[in-house]
Amino acid sequence: MRLPRTRPRSLAGQLFAMQVVLIAAVVAGCAVFAYASGSAQAEETAARQVRVAALAVADSPSVREAIRTPDPSAVLQPYAERVREDTGIAFVTIMDTERVRWTHPDTSQIGDTFLGNTAKALRGQTFTETYTGTLGPSIRVVTPIRDGGRIVGLVSAGITVDRVSSQVREQLGALALAAGGALALGGIGTYVINARLRRHTHGMNAAELSRLHDYHQATLHAVREGLLMLDGRRRVALINDAGRELLGLGPDTEAVGRTVDELALPAPLTGALLASESRVDELHLTADRVIVVNTRPVVGGEQRGTVVTLRDHTELQALTGELDSERGFTQALRSQAHEAANRLHTVVSLIELGRVEEAVDFATAELELAQVLTDRVVGAVEEPVLAALLLGKAAQANERGVELVLAEDSLIDDGALPPSLAQRDLVTILGNLIDNAVDAASEGPEGAEGPAESGAAVPGPRAAGVPAGRARVTVTALADERELLLRVADTGAGIGPEAADEVFRRGWSTHGAGRGLGLALVRQAAHRNGGTVELDAGPDGGARFTVRLPLRDRTAKSEAAGARAKEVTA
Repeated sequence: MRLPRTRPRSLAGQLFAMQVVLIAAVVAGCAVFAYASGSAQAEETAARQVRVAALAVADSPSVREAIRTPDPSAVLQPYAERVREDTGIAFVTIMDTERVRWTHPDTSQIGDTFLGNTAKALRGQTFTETYTGTLGPSIRVVTPIRDGGRIVGLVSAGITVDRVSSQVREQLGALALAAGGALALGGIGTYVINARLRRHTHGMNAAELSRLHDYHQATLHAVREGLLMLDGRRRVALINDAGRELLGLGPDTEAVGRTVDELALPAPLTGALLASESRVDELHLTADRVIVVNTRPVVGGEQRGTVVTLRDHTELQALTGELDSERGFTQALRSQAHEAANRLHTVVSLIELGRVEEAVDFATAELELAQVLTDRVVGAVEEPVLAALLLGKAAQANERGVELVLAEDSLIDDGALPPSLAQRDLVTILGNLIDNAVDAASEGPEGAEGPAESGAAVPGPRAAGVPAGRARVTVTALADERELLLRVADTGAGIGPEAADEVFRRGWSTHGAGRGLGLALVRQAAHRNGGTVELDAGPDGGARFTVRLPLRDRTAKSEAAGARAKEVTA
């Protein structure tokens, strides 16, 4: 028959048993020490008491006078009994130098020889000893009686060991009562403390707690979502590896124990972490990432802290931007197909009407309008991703009545951009800047659709038939040995100096709620690649954004190639 397995005692129960044993041992040890100390102290007190009595009798003038009389016992016996009764000692024995007693509590012992040592006293010393005499074991003091410098007698005063022991036993009762009270109070206090410990540990034993800790640590390191726990004072109580990575905290950064304000996070993210209410799927930007933040307060009668989960949204956000671009391209192609069908019907109708030359001119003009920008983009920008993005954005802009112009000095050779510069970041930067510029240009300088106030000439070739005052966006893309320059200017109303810093903040937008993420992503992508973003007034009166990205890999390769060439030449 298999016996049922018994669950190990809980940690609180084990600690309770250990503490009770420890308290009992401490109390017992203190009691033994107190008893030993009390016994020694009682003996010392008794010895001091009989010493004082013996010296007082030896120094009494009446004692010396009585010794000179023919019958010293007649005077000394009553005197010795009074001293014994007054001091509470067991006996006061006065004797001659031959140890013959003149006094004794038992009068039948008077005249007999004193039982004990007297050699030291006869030499003039006062000493203490424990000796068994006629009254049993006693603590006694023997001292000489001097008369004119001559020893004429001896005095021995003592107290029995039984009396000293009885005094110790009386103290022992009080000591035992105090020890029992201390043990009871210690047991009650230990029970209360361990009951609270049992509630906090949920009745788990040491092995379960250790296993739970191991699982806890393994889970923290295994979970790829960021996990952050804040205590009631908004200090970091726990953060896992993914949380450090998403918040940009290095492995050497001491985060636990610091407040959220001390982590140098962006202000909107700090505000979300410090908020007392729950936050659900909020998008926030750090220096390099887009993260989704969820917070939930831990409440149990009072706010005890906050649990924060962090998800990396950077890749998804980039993919969403690319999907939006693809959708825009699709819509632009659909619109172009619709327009091409209308133009084809027009050409066919002109031919049917017998106006062949006019049909040829109309078709040729439409082909030139579509081909000019394509040739310009393909000739200047040999980077396929950027070229495709510019052509797609040009179609979208044209659909909204905005002309997209590529500046004359734009030039990016094929292979000019290093592999370390992610194409997705280029799409994020240039795509968002062009989208914002098209929005601003389509609204016009006064915020409504219409021609721009400025009629300045457009840098770069202009398609035939394009009016000079048409809303437009001018794009510059230039790569040299050291940096990539991306500049986007529009003919819109521009951005005031007071909003120059706020424009890159997530949520800032002139188009209502739910917007204002594009420029924040532009600055983040530029920062991630070690670049900068600048805002100033464009030549056409609108805003102009300039992004500069260092081409570190290409510069390093060029310098290495130059060094190798010098070595070969040398």
